[in-house]
Amino acid sequence: MTMISVENLNVWFGNGRDRVDAVKGATFAVKRGDSFGLVGESGSGKSTILRAITGLAPDWSGNITVDGNVIKGRREKTFYKKVQMVFQDPYASLHPRHSVDQVLGETLHLHGFSDIDARVVKLLDDVGLGAKFRFRYPHQLSGGQRQRVAIARALAPEPEILLLDEPTSALDVSVQAEILNLLADLRIEHGLTYLMVSHDLSVVGHMCDRLAVMKDGEIVEIMDVAALRAMKATHPYSQHLLEASV
Repeated sequence: MTMISVENLNVWFGNGRDRVDAVKGATFAVKRGDSFGLVGESGSGKSTILRAITGLAPDWSGNITVDGNVIKGRREKTFYKKVQMVFQDPYASLHPRHSVDQVLGETLHLHGFSDIDARVVKLLDDVGLGAKFRFRYPHQLSGGQRQRVAIARALAPEPEILLLDEPTSALDVSVQAEILNLLADLRIEHGLTYLMVSHDLSVVGHMCDRLAVMKDGEIVEIMDVAALRAMKATHPYSQHLLEASV
């Protein structure tokens, strides 16, 4: 079953002569339980697609369907219970004056859960932190620990889809693999569907089943990760990316 369907998606910023077309005619689909990657250089439109899906980029045309539901206009609360996003910078995405307990507890309360204390502890266990981190603040955490809290917050509503916007690129190389392995494990444990943005082909090769290569706002090629690993891209730009990553 298709979990995310994007058809002829166009996303723009500004109007008239100031208009910038960030995404042009993007089409792809992600099956339930799969992990799909969007790769390309900075400014290619990858993250803009995630923002269009979540409603953070309001000016778009085309069709977006999530679990059979056509997305139009303002997202309902039920949408954010099904779809959550993990951002690139874990420090910027966490309130500096809110403890980990507040971050997770408020999210759980917002989504109508009652057994909040037990759920906070379970979420921290799920992301490999444990209860000892519950009353710490973002400035008391390392970058990797902050991203684990951000992932726990995304898991709090019990979503079916995670949108991952360069989730390790702001982290030290030493902890990037830990976070990627955590995300891979969580996908299996929770039966999640991933749509992941990355400029790093090795990350996509590790995390994804299929991927779309983007250049200047357009998808130039869609391939299986097996083709990526075998260096069998067909589009010249995809071939260039592969050669540059070796």
